[in-house]
Amino acid sequence: MVGPGDAAPAARPGRATLTRRFTWFAAIDWSGQAVARPAGLAVAEVGDGGPALVARDGGWSREGILDWLTMLADTQADMLIGLDLSPALPFVDADSYFPGWTESPTDARALWAMVERRAADDPHLAATSAVNDAELSRHFRRHRACGDLFGQGRGRLRLCEERQRAAGFSPTSCFNLVGAAQVGKSSLTGMRVLHRLDGRIPVWPFDPVPETGPVLVEIYTTIAARAAGVRAGRSKLRDAEQLDAALAVLGSPPHVPSPRYDDHATDALLGAAWLRAVAHDPALWSPPALSAQVARTEGWTFGVV
Repeated sequence: MVGPGDAAPAARPGRATLTRRFTWFAAIDWSGQAVARPAGLAVAEVGDGGPALVARDGGWSREGILDWLTMLADTQADMLIGLDLSPALPFVDADSYFPGWTESPTDARALWAMVERRAADDPHLAATSAVNDAELSRHFRRHRACGDLFGQGRGRLRLCEERQRAAGFSPTSCFNLVGAAQVGKSSLTGMRVLHRLDGRIPVWPFDPVPETGPVLVEIYTTIAARAAGVRAGRSKLRDAEQLDAALAVLGSPPHVPSPRYDDHATDALLGAAWLRAVAHDPALWSPPALSAQVARTEGWTFGVV
């Protein structure tokens, strides 16, 4: 089977139709941990067989994943890539990422650039300096320090996250940086990667889907787990047998034996197989609530309708 890096079709201008069919799929389980090689990073890919982890000597770093994605861009790999992170903060509910601040970015790309500027000196593509910024920190819930503009309860959600709640899922606000379920750090570090990739790989729905080459989408691995028959409260798979049973529900062959079966590895393996199973459903590319404003400011989780 030919790997994604072996094919380099020439890119052609123009928007793709909903009938585009990818031949390779990948899922990246992300981590916002401010260390060189976060244990939570995992990458899996799948073509027409069973999914397999993509290994990296010494473990993955965010810089290493950026290099891998750049390679896919350079070779114009025919791959749909799911990133398990939020590519933007809530905007639509308040018509602003940071209400009351005159310098608040007006769209996602400006947000990515702002996070990059404020975290430029943080090693390992971390984003600690961004959340410690005097103005930005007012909007985040941090350890022992809840910003005065965070608000009450769960924190603000994006429109697609509200749709997830309506469907029975439990998304967490990107403004929450506390607890095992927090996703804010992952999202902010991911924004630094998206900023550096800008123009190299289209990110749906901020960009139209091209006719050739790789495309990035946001995924929520719990959606993949539910689709694979893993019931609520047991969305994490930690052994080969459980993983293969879930893959079979998605119509996938068994996975390639893995050196690890932690939450992150199995999330990536299942996520890649799920993308292959659902990517050609036109409805997932055209959610009714995905307006031009939402696409420009908040983005959307692939698989939410």
